[in-house]
Amino acid sequence: MVLRTPDQYKAGLKDGRRVVYRGKTVKDVVEHPELASAVDHSALCYAIHDRRPDLAVTEIGGDPTSYFWVPPQTADDLHRRGRLIEEVSRLGGGTIVLKEVGSDALFALLRATSGRGLANAREFVDRVRREDLALCVGQTDVKGDRSKGPSEQADPDLYLRIVAEDADSITVRGAKTHTSFSANADEIVVLPTRAMGPGDEPYAVSFALPIDTPGLTLYVSPYMAGERTAFEHPLSSRHKLLESLTVFDDVRVPKDRVFVNGDPAEAGPLALAFVDYHRFTAINYKLPLLDQVIGAAVLVAEANGIAKAGHVKAKLTELITWAETVRGLAELSALRATEGENGVWRPDPLLVNMAKYHFAHGFSEATQHLIDLAGGLLITGPGADDWAVPEVREVLEKYYAGAVSGAERLRIANFISDLTARDYGGYQRVLATHAEGSFEAEKLQILRSFDTTKAVQYVSDLAGLSR
Repeated sequence: MVLRTPDQYKAGLKDGRRVVYRGKTVKDVVEHPELASAVDHSALCYAIHDRRPDLAVTEIGGDPTSYFWVPPQTADDLHRRGRLIEEVSRLGGGTIVLKEVGSDALFALLRATSGRGLANAREFVDRVRREDLALCVGQTDVKGDRSKGPSEQADPDLYLRIVAEDADSITVRGAKTHTSFSANADEIVVLPTRAMGPGDEPYAVSFALPIDTPGLTLYVSPYMAGERTAFEHPLSSRHKLLESLTVFDDVRVPKDRVFVNGDPAEAGPLALAFVDYHRFTAINYKLPLLDQVIGAAVLVAEANGIAKAGHVKAKLTELITWAETVRGLAELSALRATEGENGVWRPDPLLVNMAKYHFAHGFSEATQHLIDLAGGLLITGPGADDWAVPEVREVLEKYYAGAVSGAERLRIANFISDLTARDYGGYQRVLATHAEGSFEAEKLQILRSFDTTKAVQYVSDLAGLSR
């Protein structure tokens, strides 16, 4: 087994992958002027080995291995995984980094597949662990007309499907969307997006492939494109994710890499198993973001000289209540973990979805409080080019001073603007609403996971009902 270094991870990305960005083919994602920051961001999942070996490294058979690739077998394992996810997110500016999502998929495969698919999944997990690979996950189909199922679409390619099969392989066609890290991962794990029924057999498919497989093309989103300065964009100049439309144009998949092959009964359980881990990942990688919101609120209130005002204290109280509720639910979801299929433990799905829903539901109000405390300087302040000119900077420092120096006040304002008002702030807001599941998906899982039997029986006994 190996523990790859950041440089080894980057070297592995120099292959024949087909990446299209802003209409042009990218020759090298590591060296591309706009994509390199995303590669550097994801490399933190390899830097964490040296920074926090107590969390990030374990031993299997006497060999060191990344803890991300260790399936949880106890509640303590999940608790440690949560702390690891939080720590690497803290290094990543409060944003998911890389290995979290891929390992979510691996645990789901180990829990929810069977027969040859499970045997293939176990072999794949072993190889990922031995080689310390970087994985992305393609789950969300483009879906077309959402009132119709996979086999009912006018264009059959709007859900990824099997179009041919022989003794050694299947061939797939279609696309996955919202694929995070696809352009800077070693391999992609494809999962079903939903439960399926009769007639959906070709769409019930799961497999893994190297990113440079012939016929696979990644169309990377240009969101947050362009050069960024550390002065104006203290977060997004250093931390970026690459999201893609991931197109499979008659891609051949060897059968030893297939986990689900045309069985609709396996699609739904696998999709839900991934959700268990992916939302647990979400609520833990969001914890540093909660700290950012509270820390920024305190700093900007002090910078503006309003820290002692009653309305400021009230806003801080609301922010603390929101943040600590999410944190408490996240921790409790690991403490209440239970053993799942094939001995792979799962976090409590009720608490995971409650934490994710509470975070997402409160994010808009939390950022509104930040904007209110910071003021219009978030969008009317000077830029990096102004700050770089000594005679201009002298004027800016004089007139933007508050209860702290002009330099400090502007840096705080730019941090909050990047987090809330600029395109990175918009990105975070969409993530809060849709990433790892929408409000409605979380509410559905909350209702599905809560057993009303005990409460109903209690009331029935008190009311004298016969049940």
